[in-house]
Amino acid sequence: MTHTTRTFTSVDELKAAIGEDLGSGEWLEITQERVDAFADATGDHQWIHVDPERARSGPFGTTIAHGYLTVSLLPMIAGKIFTVEGPKLTLNYGMNKLRFPNPVKVGARIRSNAVITSVEETPKGVNVVVTNTVEIEGETKPACVAENLRVLVF
Repeated sequence: MTHTTRTFTSVDELKAAIGEDLGSGEWLEITQERVDAFADATGDHQWIHVDPERARSGPFGTTIAHGYLTVSLLPMIAGKIFTVEGPKLTLNYGMNKLRFPNPVKVGARIRSNAVITSVEETPKGVNVVVTNTVEIEGETKPACVAENLRVLVF
């Protein structure tokens, strides 16, 4: 099933959607190649991520994605859930809270949903907090919960 992107055309529409589940993005399979590339990019080559043979007898029975890999995929897996028309620029301003309650095993599929948590107008732009929950297909506990801060500059 393909997700339909929701489009907001005003700050008032964003405010009206606070607390509403805006849906989920598309599923993405986490491959060993992606995990290895992330390990190379960050220098984090811990065996639970990059050594499938050793990981088979480890705590997860296989290699797992880095938590920060999961976070770095948010623009891809959550970026099409909604858009806002009008800003000249949208900036990633950071995170209020970030948790990794469940590891993502290589071969698993993940997707994110989005809930607008708050919208605040400031002299520099509109601060929007979006809570993204990254689901793992077939599991009840999420991989990641992130309170994502965005600044919309009009």
